[in-house]
Amino acid sequence: MLKAKITTVGNSTGITLPKEVLGKLKVHKGDFVYLIETSHGFEIVSYDKKFVQQMKLAQKIMHEDRNVLKALAECNIEKHEISIK
Repeated sequence: MLKAKITTVGNSTGITLPKEVLGKLKVHKGDFVYLIETSHGFEIVSYDKKFVQQMKLAQKIMHEDRNVLKALAECNIEKHEISIK
């Protein structure tokens, strides 16, 4: 397990990442990373144009079809038959 320090950067707060993490993420000073919320906390990923496009599409679908997704989330598949028309 690696440790990252939370520090003050001007009037903001930043995180100092160890060199090993920067190397594995293939990022350098000034690059952007993304924080993805998971069931275990947050995951840091490096910028990936394809990933960003996929997330924008996922957000659009989740917004447009939120009622369908909510119904699916509430559905207990073991107790209900689901038919697609």
